[in-house]
Amino acid sequence: MYIQRIIPLEKELETASVLFLGPRRCGKSSYIRHQAPPHRAYDLLKADVFNRLAARPSLIRESLTDADRLIVIDEIQRLPALMNEVHVMIEESGIRFLLTGSSSVKLKRTHSSLLAGRARPRILGGFVHAEIPHIDLTRRLRYGTLPPVILSDTPEDELDAYAGLYLQEEIRAEALSRNIESFSRFLQQAALWNTEIVNFESVARDAQVPARTIREYYHLLEETLLGTLLTPLQTTGKRKSVTRAKFYFFDIGVVHSLTGDYALTEGTPAFGKAFEHFVWRELDAYRRYFSPRTQLHYWRDIHHAEVDFIWNHTVAIEVKSTSLVHSADIKGLRAIDEQHDYPILRKMVVCREPEFRRMGDVEIVPWQMFVEELWQHRLT
Repeated sequence: MYIQRIIPLEKELETASVLFLGPRRCGKSSYIRHQAPPHRAYDLLKADVFNRLAARPSLIRESLTDADRLIVIDEIQRLPALMNEVHVMIEESGIRFLLTGSSSVKLKRTHSSLLAGRARPRILGGFVHAEIPHIDLTRRLRYGTLPPVILSDTPEDELDAYAGLYLQEEIRAEALSRNIESFSRFLQQAALWNTEIVNFESVARDAQVPARTIREYYHLLEETLLGTLLTPLQTTGKRKSVTRAKFYFFDIGVVHSLTGDYALTEGTPAFGKAFEHFVWRELDAYRRYFSPRTQLHYWRDIHHAEVDFIWNHTVAIEVKSTSLVHSADIKGLRAIDEQHDYPILRKMVVCREPEFRRMGDVEIVPWQMFVEELWQHRLT
């Protein structure tokens, strides 16, 4: 069963090459097979293909025909030397390439010029609501939205295998961490800090890893597309803002696998964090797919007033998993009015209330209405 993806690569590939990145098993290969079939494809996970191209990178160029307009190279990070050939063919032949990979680390280190302008980077994650509106929200909050998990009758088994094998194998394959045991302890702690403002010293203490190494590990999770550090909106108004980042794993189901806890009861802090992660994932995916120049931050002042997300400086979004929003839930949205760097044009609480309403200038928005507005390009 294939579920249509919403990322608009087909249109981009009409005029440009694309570097198509994303964590493993997010559906890049399925997308290409169903929505962007190439004229020629090379899968570097296949030993015979890898060995042939490693021995002679010019083979692709030498095999070109007039019919070849779109070429796919799968898992390009396994053979960065091919990027030189890709560069030449883009410049001289007008060939469009769709280059897939699960990590940008080696490519950034060795071929940043191609990444900078000749192949547009696009990142695919798990499913978003617009792709799977029929899937129960609670299931998504508990198990996440990775394609093999969404389609599985045993989602916990799928997630445990993924977290136990793919995440650590990804790091080992990139030779980015020599101490897998330390990195595994860090992963568990990072999962516990998911959606929270990260205190590197606390994570280091609990993971029994030096704080300097913890910072490197978080950076590694970003480079391997396994997580995102969400930076705070810096303001100079009356309310001084904090400077530390919040962290979000790429998938909430992976978080629950790493912590070993799939229990998710309404009204608990864990449920609230999962609901916040769901809203972050929708915002982050929309931004990556349709509006890469849009900025996403959070805001918190030194007195602990906080707004979960600030969309492009102008939309303030608070997330509450409650089915009835109270005045205490909008304190952060009120406080942000006292910073004057950017005009906040819209303030909202995304929640599980059944109907839209207003509390003064604050919109109380059911989550279904919010994601519909987002994916119909009507958030701002």
